[in-house]
Amino acid sequence: MLVIDPETFDLPLTPERIRVLCHRHYGIGADGICYGPLPDSNHPHAMKFYNPDGMSAEKSGNGLRIFARYLWDKGYVSGSDYDIFINGEIVQAQVQDETAHTIRMTMGKANFDAVVIPVKGFSGEVVNTLVSLGGHEFNITAVSVGNPHCVIFGHEISEAAARRYGSIIETSPMFPNRINVQFAEVVDRHTLKIEIWERSAGYTLASGTSSCATAAAAVRTGRCDSPVEIRMPGGNVLVEVETDWSLALTGTVTAVAEGTLAPEFIEQLKMAKD
Repeated sequence: MLVIDPETFDLPLTPERIRVLCHRHYGIGADGICYGPLPDSNHPHAMKFYNPDGMSAEKSGNGLRIFARYLWDKGYVSGSDYDIFINGEIVQAQVQDETAHTIRMTMGKANFDAVVIPVKGFSGEVVNTLVSLGGHEFNITAVSVGNPHCVIFGHEISEAAARRYGSIIETSPMFPNRINVQFAEVVDRHTLKIEIWERSAGYTLASGTSSCATAAAAVRTGRCDSPVEIRMPGGNVLVEVETDWSLALTGTVTAVAEGTLAPEFIEQLKMAKD
C-alpha cells in the first residue's frame, strides 16, 4: 500500500492517476493509496483512502495502521496515542512499541442492519441467512464496519474459492454498493481463518476491515468470543469486539520503501486523464 503526502505531491490525485500509480506493471503497484495529511481539513491527521481502481473507500483497517505509522515516522505526532480523521469519523491509533511496528486502532462499531450495509430486499439484521447468489447457496452474515462486508461460514476456505465466487457475490444486485467478501473457518473460540475478496481490489492477502467484520460476525453468531485472532495468508491480526459492538484492531506495520517518482513517470501521470 502506498502513502502519498500532499505536502510532497503536487498533482491532483485523480482516479486515472490512482490507477496508474497502483498498476503492478505500468506503475509502482499497490492495493490502494493512503492520501494525507489533507491540507484542506481542520483535523491535522485527516486522510482519504483510495482503492486501486481509483475510487475512494469508506475505510481501510490496514490503510489506517499504515497511515498511523507514516505519521509516526515523519514526526507529525509527538505521542503514542493520536487521532486520525477519515470520512467524517475519528479513530484512535495507539503505538505499541518504540518503532511503531505494532499499532492498535479503534475501528468504530459493527452494524448488522440491512438498510445500513445495505442489503437489498431485507430489513433488520442479515445474520446466518441462507441466500442464493449467482446460482450458488451461501450462509451469510452481512455487516458494516464503516464499509460493507458479507461473511460466509461453512464454505470452502481457499484462495480458489475466493477467486471463484468473490466477484459474483461482490457485484450481486443484492448489494447495491457492492460488497467485500470473506470466507471464514472457525479454528477455536478465539481464532478464525479467512480468505478475502476485496471490493474494487479482488483477491487480497490481508484486510483490516475484513478482519473486523469477520470477528464481529463470529461473535454475533456465537461462533467465537472476543478477542479474536484472524489468520490470513498475508498475516495475523487481533480484533477486540466489545458488548456495544465497538471494534479495535491490532496488527503489525512494516515499512518497505521510500522514494521519489522519476521525472518521466511524473510526466506520464500529468498526461493521465479521466
